[in-house]
Amino acid sequence: MIDVEKEQQAVPRALLVGEPGNNLQELKGLVLTLGMDVIQRLTLNRMEVHPAYGIGKGKAQEIAELAKQIEADCIIFDFNLEPRKQRNWEELSGISCFDRQEVIIRIFGQRAQTKEAVLQVELARLSYSLPRLAHMNKDFSRQRGGAFGAKGSGETQLELDQRQVRDKISAIKKELAEIELNRKTQRKQRDKMPSCALVGYTNAGKSSLLNALTGADAYVENKLFATLDPLTRKLPLNESAGVLITDTVGFISNLPHHLIDAFKSTLEEAVYADLLLLVLDSSDPDAEFQYDTVCNVLEDIGADKNPRLILLNKIDKGDDENHTLQKLRLKFPDAILISAKEEIGFLDLKSKIYELLYGDVANYILPPTQTVLINELKKAGCIEKEEWLDDGVHLTARATGRLAALLSPYITE
Repeated sequence: MIDVEKEQQAVPRALLVGEPGNNLQELKGLVLTLGMDVIQRLTLNRMEVHPAYGIGKGKAQEIAELAKQIEADCIIFDFNLEPRKQRNWEELSGISCFDRQEVIIRIFGQRAQTKEAVLQVELARLSYSLPRLAHMNKDFSRQRGGAFGAKGSGETQLELDQRQVRDKISAIKKELAEIELNRKTQRKQRDKMPSCALVGYTNAGKSSLLNALTGADAYVENKLFATLDPLTRKLPLNESAGVLITDTVGFISNLPHHLIDAFKSTLEEAVYADLLLLVLDSSDPDAEFQYDTVCNVLEDIGADKNPRLILLNKIDKGDDENHTLQKLRLKFPDAILISAKEEIGFLDLKSKIYELLYGDVANYILPPTQTVLINELKKAGCIEKEEWLDDGVHLTARATGRLAALLSPYITE
């Protein structure tokens, strides 16, 4: 079972193995974030369908020998390693072998601070470990229950361990359900102020942007998955309008489904948001691939239909000669160019959020008896000008959705 709490004196040395065409740069970043040392990267020339190792036996022996020669403490694969294959690799190499899923879960384990994050990580860890219990329990001899000649032999040690893990999973899910219920209650108690969720690839600069826009104190570090818990702050757009902005956990390619399931309540902040602020690192050559990954995760959690605004962050790192930025500007012509570090583009960003969430400006004349509608407009819309005259209440305001439909009979030229 994954032991995320065990501290080792020496920095573990890792050999990374990836599929054809994979430079393993992302896995290297994950492993370094975990606090391990990458001593060599190996990209396979081809993948074979092999039941024992996932690749040919000869190549597997070659990799095991390489790990021995370079004195690696572990072999980490950038593709999913099934439990049986993991056992085979560890028996062949004599050292610990695991995949990127376990790396990510271990990182989350290091980062978890709040009770919810700790529970979510533990749920993911147990779900991942459950099918791998067999190779972690060599002694299956202990039996419980049953009388000689009357019943079966009872449960083996493996069956006991599996049942205990399932019981823990069930208990954690109940605790998380209670926390999610509290979050839903808090969400309902918030003002009818529109909401935005910062989403994007890990280390794209979402927390830095939240801090720069709102003066929040979100934890920022130039490492993957610095943020696990959602943090919501109010952003004033002008004297009469504002939005709630929530920072969310960063996405990554092949994000383990155990983590998506475990962090479902946290990720739902994006599902309920009126607008997604999709942050891209404009200085990263892999930004387009990362955009596709974020879109896939949004689809997985049911947030792919939400309106979104693309933000090209970290423009301070490049200039007009930055080919990555040029390509992104061509692909996303409506994107807002910003720098969270230098606070560039914030006026354009606020103006666009205001336009998207509060709608187009219109003039209305309402009867004085429509006080309920006027009050709702003050809460959920934005009144830019208000005059009470003899023929009614003259308003210049912005509204969207149901509120705009209710106001439509009162529009004037």
